[in-house]
Amino acid sequence: MTGIRHGPLAGVRVLEFAALGPGPFAAMLLADLGADVVRIDRPGTVSDQVLSRGKRSIGLDLKQAADVHVALELADRAELVVEGYRPGVMERLGLGPDILMGRNAALVYGRMTGWGQTGPLSHAAGHDINYLALTGALHAIGPADAPPPPPLNLIADFGGGSLYLVMGLLAALTHARATGEGQVVDVAMTDGAISLAGLFQGLIREGRWQDQRMSNYLDGAAPWYRCYRCQDGKFVAVGAIEPQFWQTLRDRLGLTDAIFDAQNDVACWPEVAARMEALFAQRPRDEWCALTEGSDACLSPVLSFAEAPAHPHNVARGAFLQVDGGHDAAPAPRLSRTPAQVSGPPPATDADRTRVLAEWLGRG
Repeated sequence: MTGIRHGPLAGVRVLEFAALGPGPFAAMLLADLGADVVRIDRPGTVSDQVLSRGKRSIGLDLKQAADVHVALELADRAELVVEGYRPGVMERLGLGPDILMGRNAALVYGRMTGWGQTGPLSHAAGHDINYLALTGALHAIGPADAPPPPPLNLIADFGGGSLYLVMGLLAALTHARATGEGQVVDVAMTDGAISLAGLFQGLIREGRWQDQRMSNYLDGAAPWYRCYRCQDGKFVAVGAIEPQFWQTLRDRLGLTDAIFDAQNDVACWPEVAARMEALFAQRPRDEWCALTEGSDACLSPVLSFAEAPAHPHNVARGAFLQVDGGHDAAPAPRLSRTPAQVSGPPPATDADRTRVLAEWLGRG
């Protein structure tokens, strides 16, 4: 971690107002890609260090006029702003988009919320599970005879939120550099999650998807697309959708009975699944994986967070970084000419005040 910034966004200045979760993750992705991300922290507080690598910190009390003025000056020299407060908060602080863009016409102002800047829920509290609940996606996940399980906070927060914010910021940055015109990027986690689930709305419209949990080929109903418990209590994931992959899996596992011939016969799915459940229960997970390793059987071990960094594929790809005796995700995606990299560790609050004021504002 050299502190030297490389990557396709080297030279792009990002001003981040410290918040929780998806906004900081989006800003961290920008930092991984080379952007100079300065995070405004509240003095005396500790921001989420897990999502802060490669950033710099300056402590500002945004209830004090002098510190608001510093924030305005920093925004004057930024190309991107990231904030994740409820609608109206930044306006009350005197740091809303109208003010900042009035001073810096090419500024791209990214706003991250769960419900969006408008709509009857825009001022309501919520979390990933609440946002996902309104999209249809949560209803579609999990077994038919149990409540939908919370899929961590990966779908609405980080998929529908962070990734759509990064996409919107970079698209608007391209426009701003070409025209000198900035704009507001309004990212609602509900909007992003609905977009992610657009495939399934299309399948329903075409009559190719049942709007009931565990009734379809991608939601656990199909015996060739689900997880199975093994003898040691661990699991394997089977994703043999295409007929040739299903045949390879059958060959490797010895599934020779005629009932396995009717791969897409929904009436046979319960019996096929029951037989596969009984089969996988006879051996430990890693023995089943050894039988299919290197083939197109589409069978994978379900690894825990602790196991994942040691898997040979992840090791070969350098997918994890060793940090403080543990692991962190390496930057993604991979770029051939301007690769992303971690430029430094998470900053302590206000650790970079002197350098930020000097480099951004020219103050000695």
